[in-house]
Amino acid sequence: MKLATFAIQDRTSYGIVTGGQVADCGAALAAALPDLKAVIAAGAFDRVAAAAADAPKLPLDGVTLLPPIGNPDKIVCVGLNYADHQAEMGKFPADAYPVLFLRVPSSQVGHGSPLVCPKLSERFDYEGELAVIIGKPGRHIAEAEALSHVAGYSIYNDGSVRDFQQHTTQYTPGKNFKASGGFGPWMVTADEIPDPHALHLTTRLNGEVLQDADTSLMIHKIPKVIAYISQWAELLPGDVISSGTPGGVGASRKPPVWMRPGDVAEIEVTGIGTLSNPVVAED
Repeated sequence: MKLATFAIQDRTSYGIVTGGQVADCGAALAAALPDLKAVIAAGAFDRVAAAAADAPKLPLDGVTLLPPIGNPDKIVCVGLNYADHQAEMGKFPADAYPVLFLRVPSSQVGHGSPLVCPKLSERFDYEGELAVIIGKPGRHIAEAEALSHVAGYSIYNDGSVRDFQQHTTQYTPGKNFKASGGFGPWMVTADEIPDPHALHLTTRLNGEVLQDADTSLMIHKIPKVIAYISQWAELLPGDVISSGTPGGVGASRKPPVWMRPGDVAEIEVTGIGTLSNPVVAED
């Protein structure tokens, strides 16, 4: 099941995507289940599926797709999680634990909305990633049980303002400029993706393929990442984990390839779809 969050006219809703349409399930369920985060927390996918039968069907090109989860308690990102990305960045952290940092919700936009190239830097880089959306809360989750805590998967462009990212050893500034990351186009429920490490990820900038890798190449697999995060934080329904980017980022190229106003960044993941965002200059 593909579940999208979207805006139409003066309201926000959610529903099931089929072909070029989205069923406006939120129109009937919003009083009890105001958003997809609430649906996930309630385990109410069956209620959404039932509502879809009679819900208005809206053309996808007539709505504005928003981040599938617009109000997560936390967005946890994994850094340097592919060997080729470590090599191109010249950074080789010990493999015992994943490198983690946080993003804030205001740093992300949905499919089709513009990524904003900041005034303060021209080093705005793309990072195509598989996003994991937590469904069941937990602390001290065992790796063997970790995937049972996943509600579904999506796509993330972990847009990085490289000079701010590298001002210190902390990544936070360069990862949290407003509207610097893309998230979407929708969430695919976990039952349709039994193995998140059997997917293929491709990043294109203006149609040129710049990243092309299998998710099987992650150093720290998703169960390990979930288990590790849950040691220090309670994972909650709607939390997002962006699982790391493969090699091919713009910073490593000679000359570097940065996202610039007028560009279009696309990230495609098999079984999910394509996240596409134009790039604009900051006002």
